[in-house]
Amino acid sequence: FRHTVTTGVISGLGRGITAGDPFGGYSERLENVIQTDAAINPGNSGGPLLNSAGQVIGVNVAMSQAGENLGFAIPINVVKEALEDFNKTGKFERAFLGVKYKIISRDLALLNEVPEGVYIVEVIENSAADKAGLKRGDIIIKADGQKITEKKGGLAEIIQSKRVGDKIDLQVWRDGKTIGVTAELQAME
Repeated sequence: FRHTVTTGVISGLGRGITAGDPFGGYSERLENVIQTDAAINPGNSGGPLLNSAGQVIGVNVAMSQAGENLGFAIPINVVKEALEDFNKTGKFERAFLGVKYKIISRDLALLNEVPEGVYIVEVIENSAADKAGLKRGDIIIKADGQKITEKKGGLAEIIQSKRVGDKIDLQVWRDGKTIGVTAELQAME
């Protein structure tokens, strides 16, 4: 079944997924991926996702084990940027803050009398977040002056636009007060 083409529709943009191998030995968080119902199966994943004009708009990278014909692709602009970085540095690196978080929607914020943003569930040891002094329970409400909301892609969208070594200014709500924190983004390992 070489040179197989399947058709489908883009069923979602800006999705965030956790992708890993079927044996659970490795996983990583992928943000801002394209969701498609084009058939992506072992053996044909990794190929291009094309639009109706034959232009590459993404690279297929994952499929859902839970749903039939549910696949995910990295947008082509992200791939192009990664290739440019590789050509300059010889490495594929992505900026990494080092927090696991949950989005606090407007409704949830109002219900709990806290600000809208991202609630830090865990700070990864020795990460940029750890070195900047972020703590479990902090709520990041702004990053580089941009309010963090679910509709705008959350914190991941902002981090994805950064490069390793960039500094990011965060407004953090902690114990009822807003404080400023600056973190220097590291490479994801």
